[in-house]
Amino acid sequence: MTETARIDFLYLSEQDMIKAGVTDMALCVDTMEEMFGLLWHGDYRMAGANNDSHGAMILFPETSPFPEMPRGTADRRFMAMPAYLGGRFRTAGVKWYGSNLENREKGLPRSILTFVLNDADTGAPLAYMSANLLSAYRTGAIPGVGARYLARKDSRVFGLMGPGVMGKTTLMALSAVCPDLDTIKIKARGKASLDSFLEWLKADMPQIVNVELVDSIEELVRGSDIVSYCGSGAAGDPATYPLVKREWVKPGAFLAMPSTCEIDEEMEAKGVRKVLDNTGLYEAWFHELPKPAHNIIPIIGVKFLDMIAEGRMAREDLEDLGRIVAGDAPGRRNDEEIIILSVGGMPVEDVAWGTVVYRNAVARGIGQSLNLWDEPVLK
Repeated sequence: MTETARIDFLYLSEQDMIKAGVTDMALCVDTMEEMFGLLWHGDYRMAGANNDSHGAMILFPETSPFPEMPRGTADRRFMAMPAYLGGRFRTAGVKWYGSNLENREKGLPRSILTFVLNDADTGAPLAYMSANLLSAYRTGAIPGVGARYLARKDSRVFGLMGPGVMGKTTLMALSAVCPDLDTIKIKARGKASLDSFLEWLKADMPQIVNVELVDSIEELVRGSDIVSYCGSGAAGDPATYPLVKREWVKPGAFLAMPSTCEIDEEMEAKGVRKVLDNTGLYEAWFHELPKPAHNIIPIIGVKFLDMIAEGRMAREDLEDLGRIVAGDAPGRRNDEEIIILSVGGMPVEDVAWGTVVYRNAVARGIGQSLNLWDEPVLK
């Protein structure tokens, strides 16, 4: 066999990604479940000293002597999220994105994402792809995996705060694993996002036959079998984060939290099961951040690490979703227990879903082949 130094890679636009199956939520949930098994057994790598870092971020100051430098306004950052995943994937990749809340005024998404998938052996690029849908679907799929193991099988009522993109994909994933889900309670901050969500519900989610708009978080949580906070909010003061009070929570409820969240003392108690999507991710964050870390990253799992450091929670009371998926720990044990899952988001998820979509594209002849070189000038 004659070897060649020529390298071609596949470019996949957002429409190409759709044709290749990026919006197949049921398959995405199954793929994320498979990824968690590899995660628990250690067949992966992310960045950082413990191989579990979320990624590397560029932030900007509020004021700068350089007039052309971007100002540190709400959610303005650049970030690179690299990872390797083994098993049948055996690929590496990096998601790269810029984010700015002010993009919405320009008709753009808050974050604009791309993803590069690489051969794990040579390091050569396999694909360069649009990644907003890739990221949105893999993020929504994680609560779906959690619900498969931790929600009551007869769950019907979903309480959602934040009916945006993350709210849509979370509901899609929950519906894929909880077939009895037919009711949603929604708390929204803005009319535009709510109207868009309601139109989408009517067109794409016919199994949701009951829709209730609520004015308070308490109304949202009370009576819900599954609860998710998917709204964006400023970090800094946990007193301003959307709260979960134990007295509001229905026995047997499952709470999947991929966004800003705070809990009261009763929710902190040992009787509420606390699960992380990957313990190492939170340990990496905790090592990197000033304390209390929840002031910097408003995801509830970061608070759990603060509680352990402050002696208010035992390390053994914290559970790992990968361990549960791998069968080394129990999922839901009875119909009464309350379980809260923290969803932090990991680049191994992008690698897993990106690999599946890329291989679909190759099999279906989707995308544009681009040439990196025929022969490298420098060897």
